[in-house]
Amino acid sequence: MRPPAFWSDRRGGGWPARLLSPAAALYALATARRMRRPGWRAPIPVLCCGNLTAGGTGKTTLALDLGARLLARGRAVHFLTRGYGGRLRGPLRVDPARHTAADVGDEALLLAQLAPCHVSADRAAGARAAIAAGADCLVMDDGFQNPGLHQDMPLLVIDGAGGFGSRHVLPAGPLREPVAAGCSRARAAILIGDDETGALAQLPASLPVLRADLAMQDAAPLLAGRPAVAFAGIGRPGKFFDGLRRQDITLAACVPFPDHYPYRAQDIRRLRALAARHGAALLTTAKDAIRLPNYIHRDIITIGVHLTWPQPTAPDHLLDLFANTMKTQPGP
Repeated sequence: MRPPAFWSDRRGGGWPARLLSPAAALYALATARRMRRPGWRAPIPVLCCGNLTAGGTGKTTLALDLGARLLARGRAVHFLTRGYGGRLRGPLRVDPARHTAADVGDEALLLAQLAPCHVSADRAAGARAAIAAGADCLVMDDGFQNPGLHQDMPLLVIDGAGGFGSRHVLPAGPLREPVAAGCSRARAAILIGDDETGALAQLPASLPVLRADLAMQDAAPLLAGRPAVAFAGIGRPGKFFDGLRRQDITLAACVPFPDHYPYRAQDIRRLRALAARHGAALLTTAKDAIRLPNYIHRDIITIGVHLTWPQPTAPDHLLDLFANTMKTQPGP
């Protein structure tokens, strides 16, 4: 399902948010109580790419970026994720040759293309499985509000375009917890894109902020002059469509789907018919391509994304701090 429009209302969400404020207060209280429980401290360091809002902010893209940098440093990094959208609770190690997005979720399959990835609703159990498989550090994709596993470096990912929405807690707004509560646990925040909503003004001055931009693969050479029908089922499909427009791609149609949408045969037929009507190519994201049946892969063009850093040394400085936690971890 798509988030309600009042969640993104920067004026506060109006009467729906006021009506839901008692439920939001209870949700925030329950989260605060849950987060006071101590988690299992792994004998290897744990980095978490999390956020404060429901929906996509770029957590997986950041996890892939930092994971690649840790691999380049010679670390035996493993990924850990809940496997959102998949039916298996784990703990299990993702096998891209055997598991599908319906099994483990699209994000887990993307992560497993880079390094071993473990799916586990119980993060501590997943961490133990990763350690047994040879991990010397863990990168968690999401789980900032999960207290089961101690996080040595919790990072807050902020989408510059969406920010904190109406700044209310679920269900009155998109926040999983109040901004101040989340920031009190974070080691740093990573702002992806320009701060279009004033989110940075909500952060404490003591919290370090790193800036990154989402760079999209150049689609023009892949299209060879053809128009495109773009479709996406991610947190904010408009981000994908806007990125294509900035490349001056001729978009015959843009078709948004809900986040983590499980594509069905009728969706494929609809997209193919739309592309045929316009003489266009089908374009989608890497996350969406993983959720598509194999038989349509020959008919679509997948556009990848990655992070760029205005200060190129910033992520490596962050990982230097993370490396220091490796040196101070207790033995197993």
